[in-house]
Amino acid sequence: MPDNDKALKPEDLTRLFVERANEGDAAGIAALYEENAVMAYPPGSQTAGRDAIRALWEKVLANAPHFEPEAPLPTLISGDIALTATAPKDGAGARAQVARRQPDGTWLRLLDQPEFTPPVG
Repeated sequence: MPDNDKALKPEDLTRLFVERANEGDAAGIAALYEENAVMAYPPGSQTAGRDAIRALWEKVLANAPHFEPEAPLPTLISGDIALTATAPKDGAGARAQVARRQPDGTWLRLLDQPEFTPPVG
């Protein structure tokens, strides 16, 4: 697998996600997550595990949505754990992910909060 297909730094995960989503590659998206990763999606629930995340994205990508790259906010890194976030273009409120450095030095998502809209009032 070429190096540009792996996240060599935590911020690469968002770029790779957008590329793979726009290619309709659910398995490629799932490969960006650790085996036991948890994603806070669909809204109000959670999807746990790489296989479930792949199945979720197969359904989402069946509608051929288009994803736009979003500018990363500053990444916080402590040892092998990183917190990444982007300012969403779709007004979803906030996106944040926790990534972990793997033994080979690449990064995978462990926790993913793709949408969070603060309650009104």
